Order: sequence, then C-alpha cells, then structure tokens
Amino acid sequence: MNEHTHWWSRPGLEYIDGRLHLAGRELTKLASQAGTPTFCYDAARVRQKVGLLHQALAAQSLNFRVFYAMKANRFAPIMSWLASSGMCGIDACSPQELQFALACGFEEKNISYTATSVSDGDLDILARYPEAIINLDSQSAIRRLAARCPGREIGLRINPALGLGYGGNELLQYSGARTTKFGIYREQFDETLELIAQSGLRLNRIHFHVGIGYLSHQLELWEQIVEACMGFVDQAPGLKAVNLGGGLGLPHVEGDQPLDLQKWAAIIQRHIGSRGLEVGVEPGDFIVKDSGVLVLRVNTVERKRDTLFVGVDGGFNLAVEPAFYGLPCEPLPCQVANDGWREDKLARVTIAGNINEALDIWAHDKLLPVMQEGDYLALINAGGYASAMSSNHCMRGQFSERLLLPDNS
Repeated sequence: MNEHTHWWSRPGLEYIDGRLHLAGRELTKLASQAGTPTFCYDAARVRQKVGLLHQALAAQSLNFRVFYAMKANRFAPIMSWLASSGMCGIDACSPQELQFALACGFEEKNISYTATSVSDGDLDILARYPEAIINLDSQSAIRRLAARCPGREIGLRINPALGLGYGGNELLQYSGARTTKFGIYREQFDETLELIAQSGLRLNRIHFHVGIGYLSHQLELWEQIVEACMGFVDQAPGLKAVNLGGGLGLPHVEGDQPLDLQKWAAIIQRHIGSRGLEVGVEPGDFIVKDSGVLVLRVNTVERKRDTLFVGVDGGFNLAVEPAFYGLPCEPLPCQVANDGWREDKLARVTIAGNINEALDIWAHDKLLPVMQEGDYLALINAGGYASAMSSNHCMRGQFSERLLLPDNS
C-alpha cells in the first residue's frame, strides 16, 4: 500500500515521505514539541465541512441555518474560528455553553439552546437572554419558563419513537423503541400544544434529534423518521422552522461510505422545504471529528501469550467513544519506513491505553507497521466527542490541544 491509497487519506491528512501530516504539519514534530497526549485540529477542514453543508442545502434552494453542536468540541480556538467564519451559529445544551459561545464571539440570536432535565437555575439564566432560541422538551420546563418569560417564542422538542445510529447501535439513538428522556411523545403532544397556548408562550418551531453517525445506507430509514415527524409539524399551526438536530455521520473504518449530502438535502427539501419552513441543522461530529487527531507515544511493545500489545501514554478517558460506543479512532504510526505498509512488514497488534480498566483498549488485532518504544501513534477521528468528554480518571487527564491554521504564506 503506498502513501496515497489509505481509506482515510485526504489532502491535509496524509503520509508525506513516510511521516504522517495534518494540515501540512508533521505530527511527530508537533508531538515532540508539545508533549503527549496532544490533540491537533485542522482548522481548514473544520470550515470545509461547514461549507459542504452549505453547498448541499443551498443546492436544494432551502432556507436554512447551521448550528454547530459545541458539545462535540468546545476548544476555544475552534469556537472562535467558526464564529469568525459567519457560516454557523451554536447549538448549546447548558447555560454555561451558551455563555461560553458568547465569549467566543457568537451572537446571542445565533445560539439555539436545547437541553433536558432543565433546572430552575438554568431557566433563570436563560431568561436573561431573550434573543437566544430555546427548545423545550418537557411540560415541566414549559410551565416554569412561562412564569419567567411570558410571551416568549419557543421550540418544542418532539420524540417520534424512531431512531438510528452508526452501525445500528442503540446506544447512539436518542429515540426509538425504548422510551428515552428526550422530547414530547405523540401521546402527550396535543395536551402539550394546549399547555403552550394557555401559558402564553408562542410555538414557532419543532425540534427533533434521533441518532448519531448515520451514513448513506441509512438515509432511507432517516427519511421515514423525517416523514413521521411531519405528522407533528402539520398539527402545530404557525410554525416558522423545523430543526432536524444533528447525527450526520462520517467513515470510521475501511468500507464505510461517506454520507451522501446531496441525497440527505433532497430528503429535507421533499419534506420540509416543500412546506415553506426554515430548516435548522445541528451537526457537531460531522464538522469536527475528522479534523482532529490524538497523538500518543508508545511506551511498551510486548507480547503476552498470543497477543502483541502496543502500550501508549493515553487512555480511554481522553476519548471515550471507542470504549463506550464502539466508534473507533483508527490508529496510525506517525512515522513509517518507505516499505512499512508492505504486507510482509505488518504486524497484528492490540493498542492498549494506560488506564487500569479492562475496557481501555484503543484497537484490537490491527495490522500496522512495526512500532518501537518511543514512537508516536496518531488516533484519527478524534476531533469530536474526545477532549470535550475527557476526565481525570486515574489522574491521567492531562493533555494539550492545538488548532493548526492554514498556511497563507
């Protein structure tokens, strides 16, 4: 396999002379300067992904707004980079996220707030931001917001009892056969509309979010879900917009096909654009995940029974999705010999982290070029739901982050 035929390779993430580069920078050099663990993000890739959404939605002549789901990655330089682009607003899910988004340069009117189990303290803060877009998912929250903000426009999060996720993983579904905490179900919908009217609030949008990581082969099911949600939309008079949430996926392993954005946008046009409503989308992972890598250093190469372990200086507490949700971060040596990817040069290894937990395995039985202790290893697709969800478990939560800006020289 040569440097240009890896399934994940693209301009900006590629081997050049045997050294893995991100955004034109050599990762071995960056890691040796910053120390490990370190997250590196390709700024140009982040904006490119937002641009792809704009292109697909605009091609369908949709009236749309993109809200970046900042829970995916709240690294301040990324937030400010997106704010300066003017291409998106923010999807926030806590008062602290809303206030942080403002500090990073986003305007209040471009922040969409959707949360669950909302406290009185949360609502007290939200009441101070009358221009923010608020979506509520319970009758309790409706009653308590109405007492604080009579006459305010709101969105209503609904639950169609249908969902989907990467690889059919039920853990990645926000709605489905199993009852979840999110949204208003069909059985409550009529009385919830009546409650909103009685409370003096004004319903102007419907919101739903049904899963994470769906790809092209799941778009038929996703369209069925969108169609089912239109039953809620058509029962609510005076709506201005429908927010589809996020969940757009990207390839995680060889064989995954990228999401067909044109087909995705065409589905939106058929069901929402045709109703003359504004469309809101809230991608997080799709925008940042493949912009980022986590670089670790190999500290142990040792065979135990029939398994060759490669131990690294970072564990699942830095990026929980591989261990918790089965969303892999493909491991790659940061430096390989010219013939390192030749089949007879590969070794079958298991990449293990440094946390004292049995689930702290980055990858099982991967064919990779032979690595030595002291080498650097990159985990790709670490730009979303990694650093933002990290913990200090075993007091091994230290890491650095760096946004790699385009070289405009």
